[in-house]
Amino acid sequence: MDKNIRMMLNKKTHHTTKNVEQTEQIGYALADSLLSDGRKRTFVALFGDMGVGKTAFSRGFTARISPAAAVRSPTYTIVNEYHGGIFPVFHFDMYRITDEDDLYSTGYWEYLAKDGYCLCEWSENIPYALPEAYIKVVISKSPDNTENRIITIEPVLHQDN
Repeated sequence: MDKNIRMMLNKKTHHTTKNVEQTEQIGYALADSLLSDGRKRTFVALFGDMGVGKTAFSRGFTARISPAAAVRSPTYTIVNEYHGGIFPVFHFDMYRITDEDDLYSTGYWEYLAKDGYCLCEWSENIPYALPEAYIKVVISKSPDNTENRIITIEPVLHQDN
């Protein structure tokens, strides 16, 4: 496991993965760091193109919080809830969200008020609705090898809307 994993809550870190399993491990490690830090409620905003591994990252993250969860992309359901673990995990997919009315109809704002972890794929579609503090995860294909992924994890303490 990458030695930088423990520091990702305090500063921007970069990780390169060579397969889905390694992408899942980075997600698992982030969840482990959040738990070790004593956080009961955290928003993780995932950014990246189609097929880069946002759901794989979410699967690894959720495996640490709610090990029995069968994580699937919530593209059509918009949000999947995983209970039965340490805390609930609310897994959003904002790919099909086009405006504030769509977002409101998902119950998004109510989820933000709950104890638990929110994972939000396609956060680039809702920049106006991201909380003031969150963990930003950007996943992209490596320019050197498109099978590899570059995962950048950065704490965001405030944003200008």
